[in-house]
Amino acid sequence: MAKERLDKILASTGKWSRREAKELARRGLVSVDGAAIRSVEEKFDPETAEISVNGQALCYRRYTWIMLNKPAGYLSATEDGRGATVLDLLPRELQRQALFPVGRLDKDTEGLLLLTNEGGLAHALLSPKRHVDKVYYVRTAGRLTEEDCRAFAAGMSLEDGLQCLPARLEILTAEEVSEAHVTLREGKFHQVKRMLAAREKPVLYLERIRMGGLPLDPELSRGAFRFLTEEEIEELRALV
Repeated sequence: MAKERLDKILASTGKWSRREAKELARRGLVSVDGAAIRSVEEKFDPETAEISVNGQALCYRRYTWIMLNKPAGYLSATEDGRGATVLDLLPRELQRQALFPVGRLDKDTEGLLLLTNEGGLAHALLSPKRHVDKVYYVRTAGRLTEEDCRAFAAGMSLEDGLQCLPARLEILTAEEVSEAHVTLREGKFHQVKRMLAAREKPVLYLERIRMGGLPLDPELSRGAFRFLTEEEIEELRALV
């Protein structure tokens, strides 16, 4: 990896600003490969250099990938004057890493949401050309039928002009309140809700449970998050 300025490396963790990094170095609290570094203008390879701050080894990630179990009531945005965003669920040091949601979930939709600062891979995962599957658990008002499944599979043309790619509707229970899994290969605005509304089965509850081969971690409580493993990140790269 190319060498980077020391203040940029420290700031990339989200724990310190560049100004704060400069002050840490001035106080002799930053060392690289065992030697104190007084100038944050010096450049190092963050993936090979052993960097410590006040005796604590620096955990460097070139890019950050987070899985969030999104609760209802939060907007999938980096900032919004209308209410709390998913970034408000993260500690301050992560909020300072320029993370953004990979795609969007509606304010009242829950479940799997990825956040990252790796723009290239994020945009590739969302590209309509990639057709990365997104799987949702849904509860609807009304009894779902095999006719609804066939309509999804054929690709629906909605009255509002939306032309949907073929999708999968897998009925789990068919009652007055039905349950199903919906698999989309695109992600248009309110798409699951609009498709089911067109079948006169309005959505009562919606949760994203999988993206590509990555399932929502069952150990994550609502509102909690964790970092993706290197293996999970590589699986995402393999999709694109």
